[in-house]
Amino acid sequence: MIYLDNGATTKPYEAVLSTYRQVSERFFANPSSIHELGGEASSLQTQARKQVADLLQTHPDEIVFTSGGTEGNNLAIKGIALQHKGRGNHIITTATEHVSVYSTCQALEELGFRVTYLPVDEFGKLSLEDVKNAITDETILVSIMHVNNEIGTIQPIEEIASLLNDYPKIFFHVDAVQSLGKVPLDLRHDGLDLCTFSGHKIHGLKGTGVLYVKKGTSLFPLFHGGAQESGFRAGTENVAGNVSFARALRLIKEQEKRKGSKLIALREKLLTGLDNLDKVVINCPKNGAPHIVHLSVLGAKPEVVIHALYEKGIVISTQSACSSRQLTESRVLRACGHDLERAQTGLRITLSYETTEQDVMMFLQAMKRTLVELGKIWE
Repeated sequence: MIYLDNGATTKPYEAVLSTYRQVSERFFANPSSIHELGGEASSLQTQARKQVADLLQTHPDEIVFTSGGTEGNNLAIKGIALQHKGRGNHIITTATEHVSVYSTCQALEELGFRVTYLPVDEFGKLSLEDVKNAITDETILVSIMHVNNEIGTIQPIEEIASLLNDYPKIFFHVDAVQSLGKVPLDLRHDGLDLCTFSGHKIHGLKGTGVLYVKKGTSLFPLFHGGAQESGFRAGTENVAGNVSFARALRLIKEQEKRKGSKLIALREKLLTGLDNLDKVVINCPKNGAPHIVHLSVLGAKPEVVIHALYEKGIVISTQSACSSRQLTESRVLRACGHDLERAQTGLRITLSYETTEQDVMMFLQAMKRTLVELGKIWE
């Protein structure tokens, strides 16, 4: 089976699974307990936090362990909104954000907050000028994803951070779930305050993640009950999960250094092959993230193509896993100005550092055969 749905989730590295098992067996005590076993678990958690901070080039006090991207995005956005509502009630985001950001902003609108959803161009890119023009005296938060989870657009995060440096009242949150380990992002930039990461997108475990919270940034917590995670996230810590996240992060960073250029080359080969296929239109930008390719097969239902490919041993998806079962059309493609047919026929192929050139060639051959089979139906 050739797995090309790595944007939805990745297969955990064996080393990560081994780490989780060992920590669960040996350091099972509650890290908040005052006995020695609790102290050992707490010490291991502290070590994992430092390792994550070193790899992300931040300070350990700026690392908040979470259950993943959805919680991280909710904590960042709701946390800022509720904590700083006395300073303003306006939030800026884009029309193409992940559903965990988009729906969170919609929920805050029901609580009286005002949200501006910035437009994007045909490849999902926002305009820096639009960000600047959207800012008002009531703006307290800008939330922009680094890499679009559906079409792979890379947003100009550092330029936005530089712009927001001139507005000290405004916090800047970045959803970097899809970019971690593939597209570099410097968290040390002065204008960046919060950043979300997820473990299961980097060959870690589901239910693990990190929210970077810059020193001096205050949040209203989603959970109350204890002082864990600097008071931002009450609840007994998932020590084994957090240590496994640190392991996965180290491994993906090593892969990024060793195989980054190879991943770019694989994507280019994939795009070239798809360009030659009839009925296929490419939706992703040419200079997008190195692991995401998005296309539409005009006239074909996505589920039909997906099942046909699955029978040939290929796994791909539609949209993002968080949205594909609910929507019949892509909100992202519609926001890019594409017509309904294109938005209803989208397919997402997502690579990993484990993907080989042979995998890509076999996918292209299977896709070609599938289009021939569908052609007989169209005729």
